[in-house]
Order: sequence, then C-alpha cells, then structure tokens
Amino acid sequence: MNTRSNRSRPSFGQWLGYAVLGRKLPDSLQDWVRRDLVGPGATPRHILRSMIPFLPIFIGFFVLFPGAIWLRASMVLLSLLLALFYTAAYMDQNRARRLEIHGLPADLKSEKKTAEMERERENYRRNH
Repeated sequence: MNTRSNRSRPSFGQWLGYAVLGRKLPDSLQDWVRRDLVGPGATPRHILRSMIPFLPIFIGFFVLFPGAIWLRASMVLLSLLLALFYTAAYMDQNRARRLEIHGLPADLKSEKKTAEMERERENYRRNH
C-alpha cells in the first residue's frame, strides 16, 4: 500500500511536469531528484529528458513539410543535432537550476566526480 507521501518515485504526471516544464517535485522526492541529477546515468537521462519537448517539432518537420523522404529526414536529423548540441552545452547550468529549485546545492557533484576531484587534489599536493 503505497501512498503519495512515502513514494520513492514521482507519478507520471509529476515526472512529466519535472522533465518538460521544469516543475518542482515534492520534498519527499528530494532523494530521487538527487539520484536523477547527479547519480549514475545522469547525463544520458538529461539528454533524453531534454529531447522530449522537441518531439513535436521533429514530427512536424517530417510530416508537414513537402518533399522527398530523404529531405525531410535530413531536416529532422539537422534539428536533432542542433538540439543535442545545445542540450550538451547547457547541461551543467540546467542541472544547477534544477538542483536549486529542489533546495539542493547547485554545485552538487556525483560521488564518482567528487572522488576524482579529490584524487586530482591529492596528486597536485604530492607533486607541488
């Protein structure tokens, strides 16, 4: 018997608002947000989540424009590459904004990244 107050994952509606509209999830889901934004697989999840708002555009380019299929597919591919470029370019800023909205530190790093930075610091101290 799972109630909304002790859920470990957002409902589909909550997730859609979080993924597409950037809405804040309830505080009870803060651990899920932390895992989603800085846990294992956060980068592929961010890229896939960021492509959702572009789906109507991609479909529109393919269905509504006249011309050969290869031309319409090329338009979709070009727009997909452009969307991927901007998604990757602004990933850190988007992650920091989402963390801040949910009351988490904007500079929160994954455990793997934190350990890597600590190793680099230790190597620097040892060498200099």
